[in-house]
Amino acid sequence: MPLAAPPFGEAFFITFFLREYIVAEVIFLKRRFIAAGLVALSLVLPVRAADVDFGAPSCLLMEAETGTVLYEFNADEPLPPASVTKIMTLLLVMEAVDDGRLGWEDMVQTSEHAASMGGSQVFLEPGEEMPVREMVKCVVVSSANDAAVALAEKVAGSEEAFVNRMNERAAELGMTNTVFKNTNGLDDTVEGHVTTARDIALMSRELITKHPKILEYSSIWTDTIRNGAFGLTNTNRLVRFYRGANGLKTGSTSKAKFCISATALRDNMQLIAVVMASPTRDARNESAKKLLDYGFANFEVARLTPGELSPLRVVGGVASSVPVVSDVTPLVVKKGEAAKITCELSLPEDAAAPVSGGDEIGRAVYFLNGEEIASVPVRAAESVGKIGFTGLFYEFFTRMLLCRG
Repeated sequence: MPLAAPPFGEAFFITFFLREYIVAEVIFLKRRFIAAGLVALSLVLPVRAADVDFGAPSCLLMEAETGTVLYEFNADEPLPPASVTKIMTLLLVMEAVDDGRLGWEDMVQTSEHAASMGGSQVFLEPGEEMPVREMVKCVVVSSANDAAVALAEKVAGSEEAFVNRMNERAAELGMTNTVFKNTNGLDDTVEGHVTTARDIALMSRELITKHPKILEYSSIWTDTIRNGAFGLTNTNRLVRFYRGANGLKTGSTSKAKFCISATALRDNMQLIAVVMASPTRDARNESAKKLLDYGFANFEVARLTPGELSPLRVVGGVASSVPVVSDVTPLVVKKGEAAKITCELSLPEDAAAPVSGGDEIGRAVYFLNGEEIASVPVRAAESVGKIGFTGLFYEFFTRMLLCRG
């Protein structure tokens, strides 16, 4: 039996379709307006331990994941860094490994120039070869100047070319008060090889967050090379004697005095404590420990998330809804305050098609003690195309048939 003609004329269909498109476009514009009115807020933690003496001429404490500075003193004075320089050397080596220009088992041959380095070393002989992984271990654990130069020559062809890249990379990281003159920090024959506590923290953060494998080396206390014939002991005593310490690099010369970029991990919070120009090794280590103790005692990392989000209705789309997501966002807060953070969602009632995956739909706004501390985008998890005229007609007609049935 043929279906009866629906009791609607041509004018009804035209009016219906026009109304659907107009509603979709209005919601689309409303969504854009709302999104434009929601401004992201990044929290700057106003913390200064004015009543604490860390005993360092220049120092800075940073939380690594967010880059939040928890304490600083004289952190922008350019000073010689000694072997802490090698953090940048190691960063460039790790970048070469990660992008495939260098392999862990690639052999590094020692040049006459590399073998001539004084100071801390593993006494490489001209022509001696070691795999990259062993050379890196020598630099990280024993602060080997000769190994640092050998690696630089392997990566860039010459120490001079490598140093040029060190300075370029420093500029890219925002290390505005840094000038490198060599790969290892030896300063007895060079002038103007300087950096700051802040700049050291920046390159340390880049190294350990982008290339965490380096922590496998920097947390070694003792090891050997040359098939066990030559022993290595870490120059960073905190690795053995400070709970959670996992790096990173020490340095000392008569000009630089005693410096360190000390890293430690506790309760899922990674800290970087930089100390420069300490008068003695013990004073340097004590200042670093005090900075780390202060950070772990007073701060924690809150991981902001709105929880599971319901799909958002889509008007005029090939699907009726779209799933939405919001990234987990780390934020440093004072100890004990993470549990007090609340979240409010600022979302439109509908989203107008088309919706592209990654589009900002709204925001998750976080509050602590009634004050807004962060605003994070809520985005469409997938794309929803705009339904065409034929699709609208089919959907409408299908609904009519279901209603009549």
